[in-house]
Amino acid sequence: MTGWLAAVSLKDRNADQVTEALIEAVLGWAVAQRWRVYRGARSVVPLSYADRHSTVDVGVARDLAAPIVVEVDRSDRKRTVEKLVAEAAAGRVALWVRWGAGPFLVPPDPVRLVPYPTVARKASHGVRLYSSPGEQRQAPEHSGVDLTQAQQNELFGPL
Repeated sequence: MTGWLAAVSLKDRNADQVTEALIEAVLGWAVAQRWRVYRGARSVVPLSYADRHSTVDVGVARDLAAPIVVEVDRSDRKRTVEKLVAEAAAGRVALWVRWGAGPFLVPPDPVRLVPYPTVARKASHGVRLYSSPGEQRQAPEHSGVDLTQAQQNELFGPL
């Protein structure tokens, strides 16, 4: 997924537009793998009222492999981390696409960080706009999680 997101180019987008573009890119990545994808998929985390459940940005069903859940955020939200940890405990591969200037805090195991660096500038009326650093983009920091070759193949396909 990191390579797929590296191909996403953004210029002068607001925060909602960046999040939307990255969710669309994640959906495209999963469809390209021929997996079933669900936007706003039901989470295992119940909400505090009625019979409602939280959602994840993207849910991915894969034949003969653990499902994948993806959250896309620019901030360190405690609720997001708790949700992804619960999803992982339920047997899903939990990915957290973090965007922004970084550095990004490494989430607790087994949640996996997928960084997407952006640069920001103030536009008229104090609105912040975000862009991909483009040619200046550096390699993302390692998440601190060492995956076996089999785990890497499961997530990203064989080399």
